[in-house]
Amino acid sequence: MVNLIVASHGDFAKGILMSGSMIFGEQENVEVVTFQPTEGPDDLDKHYQEALAKFDNDDDTLFLVDLWGGSPFNRASLIQQQDPEHKAIIAGLNLPMLIEAYGGRLGMNTAADLAKYLVPVAKDGVKSVPEAEEATPADAKSNAPIAGLKEGHINIKLVRLDTRLLHGQVATAWTPDSKANRIIVVSDAVAGDELRKNLIQQAAPNGVKANIVPISKMVEVAKDDRFGGVDAFLLFETVEDVLRAVEGGVPIKTLNVGSMAHSEGKTMVNKVLSMNKTDVAAFEKLRDLGVSFDVRKVPSDSQANLFDLIKKANVQ
Repeated sequence: MVNLIVASHGDFAKGILMSGSMIFGEQENVEVVTFQPTEGPDDLDKHYQEALAKFDNDDDTLFLVDLWGGSPFNRASLIQQQDPEHKAIIAGLNLPMLIEAYGGRLGMNTAADLAKYLVPVAKDGVKSVPEAEEATPADAKSNAPIAGLKEGHINIKLVRLDTRLLHGQVATAWTPDSKANRIIVVSDAVAGDELRKNLIQQAAPNGVKANIVPISKMVEVAKDDRFGGVDAFLLFETVEDVLRAVEGGVPIKTLNVGSMAHSEGKTMVNKVLSMNKTDVAAFEKLRDLGVSFDVRKVPSDSQANLFDLIKKANVQ
């Protein structure tokens, strides 16, 4: 029997598991993983490892996650890539999918077969009253690449600092808000990691291309006068990377400070921002270079004052 890990942003996974139990009864070899607003990727990795350790068998494991490209999906993908013969992932979790997974795994021994079986089931579970007409090809979102380059410098629409880089919140909220036609992840570490690069490119929303470049390349692009057709949304993993880019000549005027994961030696300054004295020093240098800060997790949040938060938290 295939093991199941049901994972989501917040407590959605817990709720849908309870709903599934009401319909199909209590199930064995099913674990829940939730990703809370105050947690980072390392916390999510720990939750997954704890869930896997609870399975006292060598059966395959299928991850049922809420959102393609979200953090639960991305971190599960890292695990799946290490054991692709015995682990699989399906995104877009809904109740028909979960219920059918309970029944389907009774006759299927591989996670991959169960995942393939569940995709049409989950799609068929989405219906409306009145019934929606099928979209024609002209109505569908285009996945075509953006128009060719033209004379002029790159137009930077938004710059965001987010430890998780391109995840569900960024794809579904910040990208439309930015009006960007290209997402550029600026990171030496990610540019050298083929697995992370592939995950980020897969997570890009329809009609928007995602690129991953090292900081030095971003500096070159910012000075090149052949990128006039690019409206860019820049994503940085660390504030130190942002500082290097600005010092190199990338014209960043405002930095959206969205998420900084907690780790040992760092202080939480609000629910989603954790930093140490090195981070604070980088923010201070950016301020001195004329960069302003927009502290918001999602576009609908009210802006907070970065240095008021730092002062109140007494970062050591």
